Amino acid sequence: MVFFVVSIVMVGVAALLAFCYARDWARWRRSEAEYKRENERLQAVEERMEVLAGAERQIVVRWDSRDSNARVEGDPEVVGTGGSPDKVLAFADWASSADASMLEQCVGKLRDEGEGFSRTLRTRSGGFVSVEGRTSRGKAFVRMSALEGARGEILRMDSELRQAQANLTVLTTFLDSIGHPVWLRDSEEKLIWLNKAYLSLVGAHSLEDVQTRSLELLERQDLTEARVASGQGRVFMRRIESRIGDERRVLDVMERPTRAGRAGLALDISTAEQERIRMKRDLEVQVRTLDQLDTAVAVFDDAQQLIFHNSAFQRLWRLDPHFLENKPLDGEILEQLRTRGQLPEQGDFREFKKEFLAAYNEPQAREFWWILPDRRSVRVLSSPNAYGGLTYLYYDESDRFRMQTQMDTSRRVQNETLDALREGVAAFGSDGRLKYCNRAFEEMWKFAAADLEDEPHVDAIIEHCAALTADKSTWDKVRGAVTGLHEMRLGIEQRFERQDARTVDCCGQPLPDGATLLTFSDVTASVGYAKALTETNEALEKAGRLRDDFVHHFSYQVRTPLTNVIGFIELLNDESVGMLNRRQKDYVTDSLRSASALLAILDDILDLASIDTGSLELVLEDVDIRKTVRAAERGLKDQLEKEKLTLEVIVEAGAETVRADSKRMRQILFHLISNAVAFSEPNQVISVIARHTGEGVEVDVRDRGCGISKDLKEKIFDRFVSVPRGARQGGLGLGLSIVRSLVELHGGRVTIESKPGEGTVVKCFFPRGETVQGAVQ
Repeated sequence: MVFFVVSIVMVGVAALLAFCYARDWARWRRSEAEYKRENERLQAVEERMEVLAGAERQIVVRWDSRDSNARVEGDPEVVGTGGSPDKVLAFADWASSADASMLEQCVGKLRDEGEGFSRTLRTRSGGFVSVEGRTSRGKAFVRMSALEGARGEILRMDSELRQAQANLTVLTTFLDSIGHPVWLRDSEEKLIWLNKAYLSLVGAHSLEDVQTRSLELLERQDLTEARVASGQGRVFMRRIESRIGDERRVLDVMERPTRAGRAGLALDISTAEQERIRMKRDLEVQVRTLDQLDTAVAVFDDAQQLIFHNSAFQRLWRLDPHFLENKPLDGEILEQLRTRGQLPEQGDFREFKKEFLAAYNEPQAREFWWILPDRRSVRVLSSPNAYGGLTYLYYDESDRFRMQTQMDTSRRVQNETLDALREGVAAFGSDGRLKYCNRAFEEMWKFAAADLEDEPHVDAIIEHCAALTADKSTWDKVRGAVTGLHEMRLGIEQRFERQDARTVDCCGQPLPDGATLLTFSDVTASVGYAKALTETNEALEKAGRLRDDFVHHFSYQVRTPLTNVIGFIELLNDESVGMLNRRQKDYVTDSLRSASALLAILDDILDLASIDTGSLELVLEDVDIRKTVRAAERGLKDQLEKEKLTLEVIVEAGAETVRADSKRMRQILFHLISNAVAFSEPNQVISVIARHTGEGVEVDVRDRGCGISKDLKEKIFDRFVSVPRGARQGGLGLGLSIVRSLVELHGGRVTIESKPGEGTVVKCFFPRGETVQGAVQ
């Protein structure tokens, strides 16, 4: 029973299972049919998608979820990654940095927020890529397709157009910002664009205003030449002067041909032109200044070519001007100087030249010393120029070295001379310290050598010296002379009475550099001598006054009776009181001659006395030399006839007259001729020669006698010096002394030339009239 029940149950279950299976089998058959139909549809879609995908190159990137990795399908060459799909998402490798950053942001928003996007990018290789981002069923898709063909060309041209427009905007903005006029013309020479500087220059407010008023910078002839130059493909350039308002402008204008016309630019160089003119004037002044310098200057450019030299450079090296005008190289000048033997002797001239020219490559100035074969010392200073090249300064230091040597020698001689002096010498600097003293100073004031080694101050010197003097306050004046203000210091003279009964005189003199020189003289003996000399001088002056009084008194007292004697003798000689026999006549004649000589001596003594006292006055006039000589000759006629002497007178052209006192002139010639008679032998000739010099008239009296020895010639003009004449005794010795005094009173001078056995020439020079007047006054 149980088995039966179980069997029935199992049959029932089997029947149920069979029913369910039959039902599911029918459902599966229906589903399979549907799947087949969907598969066919999807295959058709896939075929269409493949056709569409094959129509253009593209890449599809898919993210199944926010955290899933990207799947890349398609041609990676779309973005130029070299065939590597992994590099498609490295946007910075194939896109510009701005596009890569933008694409990163768009992809991030697509995955995080589902925000789609569509962009067109340009790859680094120059192609264009369309990038689209979409989401579907929780998945994110990015499709990158290459834009090629006509569409790509349109995008490229659009990009270039935008770039060109941006560049044009920048260019026009820039041209508007510059301060120089810029313009464009079309093929018909019409202005089609101007910048703001053009409008400002011509005083217009727009292009239409310029076109209406024809405000052209160029004249009609200039425009014609610009058109011709443009037709020949040349650039037209012209410097013009234009008056804009009240201002004069200088412009450099340039027009260049373009495809559609011409483009022009004007540079306002008015300020530069003024500066150029000013710099040209400054340069000319500098050139003239450098030409006046004694320092030789030569300027070379960076090519080592001479571009300037002054006159001192040519004088220093004595180079041919034509050689320098050809602008030789620095090395060529060195070669020229070497050939002429004007450079220092060199064992290796090539090395010398190389070292000298190396200054062109050094930033600092260099100095060279040249000892030339002619013993000149030249210091050469080479200084780099701001724009290349060198400037040479040549200093001829020969004179400075010679003067330095002479100064050093003089200083040594001076120091040795000061050390040899018996007077003490001390020099103090502007700081009041002792700078120098000689041995006499040390010995006079009893200084030890160690006391003066450290340049002691004047206070220490005075303290030491004051201890040896009786009155210490006398040193205050010396202290003030050394330490006083430079502007108020004066020379001082001070006498010190020392405790050892010696007398010392101090003389202080301020020096220009603020120093002070003190000299100390031991005048103990001279003070005594001065007292004795003062007494002696007083006695001599008293004796001189007595002598002068005696001469004046004696001369005037003797002259009056002598004049009377001469008058009576002349009466006897004229036989006015009776006839004289021959012997009486001779006696009277001799007496008259002797009395006249005595009167002449008295007159000379009176004249000398008047000259000594300054009371002798000249009456100046134009004196005829020839007449004056003949007048003096008449006074000596007897002597000339007695000695059988001939007097010749030679007056050269321009010396016929002289500005002098006629009486004193006759007196001068009388004494000179008388002196010549005394030294002449019988039958000789005495010559009086007058000649004109540039400064006056010279009168020479020449004799051919025995001459004068050298020792007597030096004192021949002294008073009362008489020169013996052979067996004859000399005269009183006043004649030549009178001559010198009278000539010097005229402002002239007297010289004498004589050789024993060859005669004597006495030369008297009389200056021009204005000089004489000054001398007399």
